[in-house]
Amino acid sequence: MARPPGPDNDERRKSGLWAKLWRVPRKRYLLGIPLGALLALVVGIALTGATLTTIEATNSLGFCTSCHEMEAFVYQEYKESAHFQNASGVRAICADCHVPKGFWEKVVRKTQATFKELPNHFLGKIDTREEFEAHREAMAERVWATMRANNSRACRTCHSYEAMALAAQDRYAKRRHSQRYREATGKTCIDCHEGVAHKLPEGM
Repeated sequence: MARPPGPDNDERRKSGLWAKLWRVPRKRYLLGIPLGALLALVVGIALTGATLTTIEATNSLGFCTSCHEMEAFVYQEYKESAHFQNASGVRAICADCHVPKGFWEKVVRKTQATFKELPNHFLGKIDTREEFEAHREAMAERVWATMRANNSRACRTCHSYEAMALAAQDRYAKRRHSQRYREATGKTCIDCHEGVAHKLPEGM
């Protein structure tokens, strides 16, 4: 039940926090609006900067190959590929193929890695050569399916059909890189270049 009004109750209400705030001039309240907006802006910039810095750091070749299974198995295969070393001196690192370029798509991919790939690392799912080979096909198929679904978007961030000198390619490659062949078959880069950076699963 509400406490009946009385001298003590009225005095408490007058001297309470709410009464003190009510006596503050309204101009002070209005001053808090731009100060709050400025504080939110500063915090937003700081968080955005920290996020971008973290994403770029985790996109580096050093970070990607810092765990045992990546360094011992994946990195060794990658070093033998044309994506690591070639005549033109252009190197594509892990993130160029496995992390989207768009900011929000990149955030989604990093979130997926945090909740799926990172736990598997700590659980030692592919910690040995035998375990890695046992899961190679499933891992490869998952990546290939993603690339087929987005028309090999990662490949086309570096490679362009329009920039290809088809006359310098052999007859086999020239035919498959032609627009007519691609439109007729619906094939994309990964359909012909599955083993371009990593060994194919056994039996393929």
